[in-house]
Amino acid sequence: MIVAKQKRKENIAEYLLYMWQVEDLIRASRFDIETIRQNIISRYDQPEEVKTEISQWYEELIEMMRSEGVMDKGHIQLNRNVIISLTDLHLRLLKSPKEMIYQAAYYKTLPYIVQLRAKSGGVEVPELETCFSAVYGYLLLRMQQREVSPETMEGVKQVSSFLALLSEKYREDMNGVLKLEDE
Repeated sequence: MIVAKQKRKENIAEYLLYMWQVEDLIRASRFDIETIRQNIISRYDQPEEVKTEISQWYEELIEMMRSEGVMDKGHIQLNRNVIISLTDLHLRLLKSPKEMIYQAAYYKTLPYIVQLRAKSGGVEVPELETCFSAVYGYLLLRMQQREVSPETMEGVKQVSSFLALLSEKYREDMNGVLKLEDE
């Protein structure tokens, strides 16, 4: 909860990746709040009332995952809404004559997106979700200390750079300083 709030303010891409990790932690804990309290919440150096808030946050996420049917895989609507919001901004940036640097970054990333989508086995997901899935998959491989090919590293590097730029534009938009010509 504390990390999520901070990341949401500072970097929307990191926030989304963090929330996907939280979903996976909840799954790994078999949706058991006591396991989460013991293994995660107890490690926070926070007063008891803050730990209680964190526990309630996890309980709400558990309930969302159950009620939205994403207990085995997938993402809660809260996280899907972030992708929707980022996609909306992405499309606006692509249309704006003021955003040539963003557009160049996107077109530099596009071959990697196409390649990743081809490997997905025909599952249709939004382009940005493909990008986030690639970075998240890379992070999981690194945590497992598995080897990553130079080609994969190159792709993840480009996708990460693109998502960082999109996150910066998102923060500018949220702060009211992003001025696109068509708005």
